[in-house]
Amino acid sequence: MTNHTVREYSCVTYASNQVESIDLAVVERATFEWLLKLSASWHKKTPLLEIQGDTRLKLGGYVGYLESPTGESLEILPKTQKNIPEEADLVDLRKLLQRMLTVSRQLKPREADNAHLERMNEPLHEWVVGKFLTELDVLVHKGLRSDYKEIEEENRFIRGRLDIIRQLRQRPGRSSWFHIRHDIFSPNTIENRLLVTALEYVRTFTKHPDHWRLANKLSLIMTDIHKYTDQKTIKQSVKKWRSGRLMGIYDEVKPWCEIVLDKLNPQFQKGTYGGISLLFNMPLLFESFVGNYLKQKAQHPVTIKLTASSEWLVIHNGERRFRLEPDFLMENNNQKYVMDAKWKLLDENKIEDKYDIKQSDLYQLFAYGQKYQDGEGDMLLIYPKHNGFQEPLPPFQFSDDLFLWVVPFDLQEEKLVEGDWEECIQFCGNQLNLNIAQ
Repeated sequence: MTNHTVREYSCVTYASNQVESIDLAVVERATFEWLLKLSASWHKKTPLLEIQGDTRLKLGGYVGYLESPTGESLEILPKTQKNIPEEADLVDLRKLLQRMLTVSRQLKPREADNAHLERMNEPLHEWVVGKFLTELDVLVHKGLRSDYKEIEEENRFIRGRLDIIRQLRQRPGRSSWFHIRHDIFSPNTIENRLLVTALEYVRTFTKHPDHWRLANKLSLIMTDIHKYTDQKTIKQSVKKWRSGRLMGIYDEVKPWCEIVLDKLNPQFQKGTYGGISLLFNMPLLFESFVGNYLKQKAQHPVTIKLTASSEWLVIHNGERRFRLEPDFLMENNNQKYVMDAKWKLLDENKIEDKYDIKQSDLYQLFAYGQKYQDGEGDMLLIYPKHNGFQEPLPPFQFSDDLFLWVVPFDLQEEKLVEGDWEECIQFCGNQLNLNIAQ
């Protein structure tokens, strides 16, 4: 099995005369055709890849892991620098991606298990498998919850409640048999069955020896629990996952189980043709990463709304049209500050090219400023910090009263880079200290 590691927006080809690099993967013809089929069946708004000729594809803004039915795999890491010649930096990219997923999905890593489960030289899917198995192992040792389940059966002895209607229809020759309903205390709850369903797939899929041994051990312990086999039933059951005080011990394993069922299991993914597609939208991941950071730093009376949606662009025929949804809206008493996050590598030296900022993004922020801030005040546009964008840019002035600050976000330190923008955006004293690392 061949493994390839590239960054997002890299190219994929099956031309054997090409030299493989961090920005180009040379795959087999079968894998190339599988990627085309996967892209054709992709139902999300953001395209998976772009076709660039008969022998070349360009990946989109997704990170994660792809494995074709032939076993050839493609690991896609975040593009945090424009140039990355050193192979050793791949470990840092994997670590960054794992941290962003953990923070964005509000997962709680178990520090005690990091030493033997978080091997940074492993692809993302094995890391997810390790996290799922670790949390499931902890849950099993605490004790799986059982619940009462109603059983309908025909028996010679009356137990529970007699089904009068079915009993009256009983044939004369079976008059000594009773149609009854009764409850049994069973571990076959919705939650346990979903966990076993994910476990059984992980057990046959993982190639890591430690993960395989742990999965087999847990499978033997949970052998009395029945797994689901139907995709529709699984999706419906995930929505019925219970919460509350009695089910609190399941909270840690639930998100990992959902990732396995939703993204790792090809049996439950339409159009993957037997392959694996564990992919995450990188712009959304960055937006969520920044949003969680802002919410953690907010203190009363400051509030942070994620994806505000209270304003509209126009009114047409008496109805509001085109909802305006900035990524973050900070409110401090009567003041509002719009903040937006964009996953793109700017170039602070390209002054004539507007630092590679899209004109449509500025139009978008201008509309946000007019509707949410009444055309006055300061706004933030947040991009990832990298070797070509180290310091905040000078402010963009929409009018005498409305300004936009473009600020880098340090992914390693998990903080906004300090600058003059802090003096212009008033946070009610030190109620929200955005420049302090977590």
